[in-house]
Amino acid sequence: MSSLSRILIVDDHPSIREPLASYLERFDFEVETAADGVAMRQKLAQRDFSLIVLDVMMPGEDGLSLCRYVAEHLKIPVILLTAVTEQADRIAGLEVGADDYVLKPFDPRELVARIRSVLRRARSAPMPMPVSTLPALVAEPPAPVYEFEGWTFDARARRLSDPQCDEVALSTAEYQLLRALVDHANRVLSRARLLDLTQGADSLNFDRSIDSQVSRLRKKLEPDPRRPSMLKTVRGDGYLFSAQVTIRQP
Repeated sequence: MSSLSRILIVDDHPSIREPLASYLERFDFEVETAADGVAMRQKLAQRDFSLIVLDVMMPGEDGLSLCRYVAEHLKIPVILLTAVTEQADRIAGLEVGADDYVLKPFDPRELVARIRSVLRRARSAPMPMPVSTLPALVAEPPAPVYEFEGWTFDARARRLSDPQCDEVALSTAEYQLLRALVDHANRVLSRARLLDLTQGADSLNFDRSIDSQVSRLRKKLEPDPRRPSMLKTVRGDGYLFSAQVTIRQP
């Protein structure tokens, strides 16, 4: 199997799709393309991909619907391509599970930088894997399991279960945010600090994107997201995860 990162470009305009595929291949990415949502779903059923570059405005199923499906079921990082310039509309893309977005028309060099940044963040997240063959003295300790308010968050498996033991899907961005919050429970974290914890110093996002990610996570964690009891806003300072968190090794 190739060690290259495999990128899927989904755009209904061949004048964008094909030149962009050729450009990304120059940077040692393995690239496949799809012209619409039907072709995208077929590709996803056939192969694994490291990241999807997804146009928002397409005939048939649009990019936001496709992004929501990927975030909920496949957990593949998604970068949206959008011609929309209004910040509220761009945030809508982050709310359905996108990891980043790029405005059209775009400089392909910026897209390469964003792809690399998102891939670094995704690779830093623990994933299920076979037992390491490395000696015990040099093997990294497994990521812990967090328990709070009846919830169970297995960071190594990236699995979140509610108090009824039903699994709740997490996108890459939601996983990173929840991990930062439970690791710093009962401490106020500014937007800038959350960006640093979840995306690193090389992040190209803006701090308000954290607001949309918090909103998405609240919808999954809180009985009433408008009156959160765990993930609270501290006006002017940031966010506070107020639950009592118990940490145990798996």
